[in-house]
Amino acid sequence: MLDPELLERITVRRAELDELEEQLVKQLTEAGRAGERHLIAAVLDVHEKRQHLRCDL
Repeated sequence: MLDPELLERITVRRAELDELEEQLVKQLTEAGRAGERHLIAAVLDVHEKRQHLRCDL
């Protein structure tokens, strides 16, 4: 059987790791959204430039 002090340390560490996991998921979600915004902005920029080229023809 495991020592009660060891079990407590494991429980505390597990809670810390769970919190870190939640923070990482939030950060990755935010980074993904930022990446999507950059991609959308780039696509819109290309679209706008193509529209100008068409008007010039």
